[in-house]
Amino acid sequence: MHYTDKYKRGYFMPPEESLEWSRKEYIDQAPAWCSVDLRDGNQALIVPMSLEEKITFFKLLVKLGFKEIEVGFPAASETEFEFLRKLIDDDLIPDDVTVQVLTQAREHIIKKTFEALKGCKNAVVHLYNSTSVAQRTMVFKKSEAEIIKIAENGAKLLKEYGEKTEGNFRFEYSPESFTGTEMEFALEICNKVLDIWQPDKEHKVIINLPATVEMSLPHVYASQIEYMSKHLKYRENVILSLHPHNDRGCGVADAELGLLAGADRIEGTLFGNGERTGNVDIITLALNMYSHGVEPNLDFTNMPEIVEVYEAMTGMKVYERQPYGGQLVFAAFSGSHQDAIAKGMKWREEHDNKIWDIPYLPLDPKDVGREYDADVIRINSQSGKGGIGYLLEQKFGLDLPPKMREDFGYVVKGISDHQHKELLPEEIKNIFLEEYVNVQGKLQILSHHFKREGERIHAVISAELNGQSQTFTADGNGRLDAISNGLHQQLNLSYKNLTYTEHALQLGSTSQAIAYVGIDREDGQTIWGAGIDNDIITASINALVSAINRGITVA
Repeated sequence: MHYTDKYKRGYFMPPEESLEWSRKEYIDQAPAWCSVDLRDGNQALIVPMSLEEKITFFKLLVKLGFKEIEVGFPAASETEFEFLRKLIDDDLIPDDVTVQVLTQAREHIIKKTFEALKGCKNAVVHLYNSTSVAQRTMVFKKSEAEIIKIAENGAKLLKEYGEKTEGNFRFEYSPESFTGTEMEFALEICNKVLDIWQPDKEHKVIINLPATVEMSLPHVYASQIEYMSKHLKYRENVILSLHPHNDRGCGVADAELGLLAGADRIEGTLFGNGERTGNVDIITLALNMYSHGVEPNLDFTNMPEIVEVYEAMTGMKVYERQPYGGQLVFAAFSGSHQDAIAKGMKWREEHDNKIWDIPYLPLDPKDVGREYDADVIRINSQSGKGGIGYLLEQKFGLDLPPKMREDFGYVVKGISDHQHKELLPEEIKNIFLEEYVNVQGKLQILSHHFKREGERIHAVISAELNGQSQTFTADGNGRLDAISNGLHQQLNLSYKNLTYTEHALQLGSTSQAIAYVGIDREDGQTIWGAGIDNDIITASINALVSAINRGITVA
């Protein structure tokens, strides 16, 4: 049997066209967020979190702004039970935060769940049973009517135990494996549960429609959500929630299109941790909205700290290319990318542009606690002059002339290619200093004295060439021009087209000046040198000497 005959589409389209979501351009407000890191995420870890680690993670979620946090399945294990009790007994749940717990539709599990919840100020009790064709046929071997009966009995038990248990409770129902369920049956079972709970304005309930297994293209899920949203009873008093997994790698798209289709709430995890390929990543969803100018109501301004706590508590690693949170997501190694970013940043600064529209960067790295020089411009053998020059200027105040940037770029790329590694900013600065600045060689200027004579500068120069010292005079229209003329005339050094720039430089606590000099050899190649000194004249002479020592043949 060919593999294409082995698989079939196991999802079900709605019985009517449900495409109103497709006419919407963007999500205009944030949904209610529910983190399921401590339940769905935790159960997917190789080593589940300890009680202390769960508390640390819970505090992180509160700090990030989550108002609903699923904390576990308290009837499943003593650790889960004790964790919930500690949150309640030690008053660790802020008044504006609701904890959520999961339960199957079985009385002894529901009973223990409410025992764990006793005295909780605000809690959502999340009831579920599986409804898909595969689960009904293979796992439970029950008819549709029997599956509905399970849900109805569970809904009644939640009402019963909720009424006699101290605390404030809301209810949630999930037809688990919703994406493999016929839409008419999913609607029927949800409405049966709603008829029991009778939600009203003061007592809204949550209907959660999970992509327990992602089975279709995202637009199919959106149509399923729209159909359910249109036909659920008591819709104005129902909070329609989504719980997308990521089996097809489209969890974020499922969630975004599902929100366009009428959903009000998202259940997910930080960085998408969860069973199999994981849950939908709430960080990606929230920052996608943020990049469109929509306030997500979650605080991800210190992404490095979030990554650090997440990795320490879960034992998982945040992939370097994980959207928004990965170490390399803002990094540009490509020369053309670096050049565009550098020019975009300069244009934004010069025009005082408040809108963020920098090429290749959909989000300002600083908004998530990242730095431009450390995180954006990264240098290896693929890098270009723009990025290398930008890094030197931003981090070390070295504003190389454009042509010198190009020359230095080839030097850096060659070293990176030879060493087969990325070069760090300090390494790049040191390469520049060693290769171009105050370069020693066959020529040295031992001393120089200047006197203005009319419009010209007269210079007395003492130099050493190939170990031989001599003193000579020369004239020029400026000090550096006089020095250069003397080297031409008296030492027979052959070059032309001297170009020169300078600027102040702050290195450590000493204020210095740096000068850049380019000279053309007879073969047309431009040779660059740089000089650093407290005196700008000495710096410029050092730059000229550096260029000569780097590339002019002296007899």
